[in-house]
Amino acid sequence: MKKAKRLPDQTQQQLLEEVRVELATSAQLPRLNQLLSQHHYLGSLRPVGQRLYYLARNGAGQWVAMLVFSAAAKHLKHRDEWIGWSEEQRRRRLSLVTNNARFLLLPDFSVPNLGSRVLRLTLARLREDWQARYGHPVEVVETFVDPEQFCGTVYTASGWTELGQTDGWGRCQRDYYVKHDKPKRLFVRPLRRGACRSLQAEQLKPELAMVEAKVPARCTKRVKEIGAIVEHFKALPEYRGRVESYPLFSLAALIFLALLCEAPRGQTDLAKFARGFNQGQRRACPTPSSSGPWRYIPESWRCRNRP
Repeated sequence: MKKAKRLPDQTQQQLLEEVRVELATSAQLPRLNQLLSQHHYLGSLRPVGQRLYYLARNGAGQWVAMLVFSAAAKHLKHRDEWIGWSEEQRRRRLSLVTNNARFLLLPDFSVPNLGSRVLRLTLARLREDWQARYGHPVEVVETFVDPEQFCGTVYTASGWTELGQTDGWGRCQRDYYVKHDKPKRLFVRPLRRGACRSLQAEQLKPELAMVEAKVPARCTKRVKEIGAIVEHFKALPEYRGRVESYPLFSLAALIFLALLCEAPRGQTDLAKFARGFNQGQRRACPTPSSSGPWRYIPESWRCRNRP
């Protein structure tokens, strides 16, 4: 037998009509985190990267709900396929996606439709609030629902799309994930029409392009290609009066790779570009590193080029 839908009574309907959502201030965060620790099944959190905290109040000013939005997951197969962007686009544009990391309705305010009402009010202002705080909007919001705890009704009722289950990994630090073997249901929602088309476009719109400028360029050449470039520049004669701790051809190859990958080529920019090399790329094109100028230089080159 189908369960009858629970409808709000007159008092509850008044709460739904009066509820308002606002950004939490820094002075309110200790209490907000304390309530998350007390009532949310995951407890409080330390969000990484850009983040916004929201509070929902009733007509009397009492807190009825709170939400936290923070950095999106780096790798989500179903989300990335849904957006339709490439791996490089994802790397450079991920800050245009945010994660609804926490959503708590306080137990004293168990009112039908309150969750979807609060969520709808929050999403209506999220893009503009993000723009005001960080200088760019967000296009898509994602969230995870534990199927052992919840049904995700508040998200489906608010127009979110379920994409499937995650692989069971969780973020512990900014760039560190651990396997927990508890897959979550993944929900996503664009914050405006055409959001996915914007994220997969060859060129971002001007209002969004600044996020790419903040992401360091990455060497996209394969190890064999880098090796061929290095071999080509080995023919360069050494002209320096004082030989540095790395061979000239390695520096020339690095500059050429930066040119091919459209990376800035100032001294500091080249250092950032080189730090982004993976181990194979560093072996193919040895360069000075922040942990010591000889770290990736073969011993034969070190001996030959020491002053």
